[in-house]
Amino acid sequence: PALGREDFVVSQCNEMAVAVLDDTARWPDGKLVLSGVVGAGKTHLAHVWAHDVSAQIYGAGDLAGMDIHQIAVGPLVVEDIDRIAGDGGAETALFHLHNSILADGHLLLMTSEVAPSYLSIGLPDLRSRLEATTLVTLDAIDDVLLTMLLVKLFTDRQLAVEPAMLDYTIPRIERSFGAVQAFVDRMDKRALAERRKPGMGLAREIL
Repeated sequence: PALGREDFVVSQCNEMAVAVLDDTARWPDGKLVLSGVVGAGKTHLAHVWAHDVSAQIYGAGDLAGMDIHQIAVGPLVVEDIDRIAGDGGAETALFHLHNSILADGHLLLMTSEVAPSYLSIGLPDLRSRLEATTLVTLDAIDDVLLTMLLVKLFTDRQLAVEPAMLDYTIPRIERSFGAVQAFVDRMDKRALAERRKPGMGLAREIL
């Protein structure tokens, strides 16, 4: 998938999150949590930010096997912190990384499906630090983003998009990022398997 800034679609539902990420000078304590449901664009937006500030990107679940002092040398993105709740080794690693990064004055962006206050973090010191971190959320999908997301996902797969298919799909598809991704995936696979054009007829059948 294309993960550049020019490929990230900004609409009313995510423009505030984009503005906050762009204004790092106003991040309290130099850290931020970006939340949103699966497919909301967290990873894409994190990659855009990482490119802009020359940050490294790591998965929260991989931190336990790393030398924290070697990676805490610049701005960082830690993805999917929600997936390490209850994992003592990963929680401890994130705690030490958090402290080291901020002590050296670097920026820390973390992503999560839900707000830190809803995470079952077992390490009290980590939990308090995450809950004290400013949260920005990618809001529910709107018509503009839904349209552009469909176009982007089809384009990522080198599939042409017919306006008639979009007009038919947008009022009928479930308004979630996961549903849009699943729809495009099924369209792609059916079109290949049946040697059909991914147009309105196929969209009607899948929906």
